[in-house]
Amino acid sequence: MTNGSIAVVTGANGFVGSHLVDALLERGYRVRALVRESSDLRWLEGKDVELFTSGLFDIDGLRRVFAGAEYVFHVAGVVKSKKPEGYYKNNVEATRNILDTALETPDQFKKIVVVGSQTAAGPSEEEPIDETRELRPITTYGKSKAEQEKLALSYADRLPVTVCRASAVYGERDTEIFIFFQTYQNGLMTQVGFDEKRLNLIHVRDLVEGLLQAAESERTTGEPYFLASEKLYTWKEIGEITREAIGRKAIRLRVPHFVVYSIAGIAQFFSVFSPKAATLNVEKARDLTRRLWTCSVEKAKEHFGFRQKISADEGIKRTVAWYREQGWLKPAREKR
Repeated sequence: MTNGSIAVVTGANGFVGSHLVDALLERGYRVRALVRESSDLRWLEGKDVELFTSGLFDIDGLRRVFAGAEYVFHVAGVVKSKKPEGYYKNNVEATRNILDTALETPDQFKKIVVVGSQTAAGPSEEEPIDETRELRPITTYGKSKAEQEKLALSYADRLPVTVCRASAVYGERDTEIFIFFQTYQNGLMTQVGFDEKRLNLIHVRDLVEGLLQAAESERTTGEPYFLASEKLYTWKEIGEITREAIGRKAIRLRVPHFVVYSIAGIAQFFSVFSPKAATLNVEKARDLTRRLWTCSVEKAKEHFGFRQKISADEGIKRTVAWYREQGWLKPAREKR
């Protein structure tokens, strides 16, 4: 990519999207941020970005935001929905609108990167899975991301499209995994089940660097890639790293799978009476109780030089420090 190019970022105000905007600005790109009218724009305030609030179902609005753009990073999506249709409308049909609009002027685009999810591939077996394995999602969200991926790659003969499947992402500005750190500082580390679970865990800065690398490479058109840590982590390791970052020990409480499902079922029931979908529902419990969520990044390393630069040790320390700076976590206790 060359400096001065116009890059469109959907979901630019969110956790991953705002970090991607930062990385693009650092490299000298002109950034167009596509956000909802009701979006919280705190991570974009004071930054040299052009805001568009037309939405992903406004075709004329998409035409305006795409005019003269060379790169599109489609980050926006729905991770929680009370009804299955919500996942498919916002993850699949919205992507179709983006690609159909781009097809009106296909020659102007150098790369369209669709941010997918490891959940589209499903949990792994004993060995980390790679991109050659068929997609085996186990939740409605995962199925919608699998359909999104298939749809996006079906345009690859007409548009320079690539899909990057993100593993579990953490880092500064995140509000979901923040709950884990908040609970830990309060003296409790909950762990699902009695088996030793393993997963890939990637810092958001490594993820956005991978997205940029995928956009830069001509080799990536029509291909899916896992973007994840090279190292696999156990929750015991994550707990030890968090103890160092937080500066205190926490009681380790293992929660049986049936209890997780029970809590999820109750939360899902009560969400019926709320305008918002439950963060923990029965399908999310299905994800949490899998023993292995591991994948290989060898293809991304080979095709465009992707590497994990931020270890969990460094990344978790940085993240905890940022939460404290923002007042989300209490300051560290002074050692006597």
